[in-house]
Amino acid sequence: MVYEDHWIRLRQDQIERRDGSRGTYAVVEKPDFALIIPAENGGFHLVEEYRYPIQRRTWSFPQGNFPGRADGDPAELARLELSQETGFRARELTRIGFFHCSHGTSNQGCHVFLATGLEPGAPDREPEEQDMRQQWVPRARFDDMVRAGGITDDSSLAAYTLLVLYEKRSG
Repeated sequence: MVYEDHWIRLRQDQIERRDGSRGTYAVVEKPDFALIIPAENGGFHLVEEYRYPIQRRTWSFPQGNFPGRADGDPAELARLELSQETGFRARELTRIGFFHCSHGTSNQGCHVFLATGLEPGAPDREPEEQDMRQQWVPRARFDDMVRAGGITDDSSLAAYTLLVLYEKRSG
């Protein structure tokens, strides 16, 4: 173990490559998380917050994992994150896919849910999310934000792709 805290674990493995040579491989261990696409009225509810690693505020779909690297039901986590970050409760929550975020460096995966039938409520954000804000944007504006670099979160972009594929399949 190289490093470990409440959110992440970093390990360095000794490996043997196909040609028999030896080396090391660093792996970031993080639990899977849920990302929620809160959709209504032809648009989406997004959240914006300051992201320390890139030193700027960015927009994304609500997302998160259980505290303390805990494991649990992805749908339960999706409902919790949606409520905490936006205040919304979803009458319908549909799982539309799963992907690995950075499979060359991490074991973390993302469960993607479409949330509809949204009922408003008060958010209950974690201390790290104190500066978070939420806003509804029409789908055309969302597309413009992606093209202009206003949405750069890889998980939100991958989730949007899963949504488009889901919509094509569903008719």
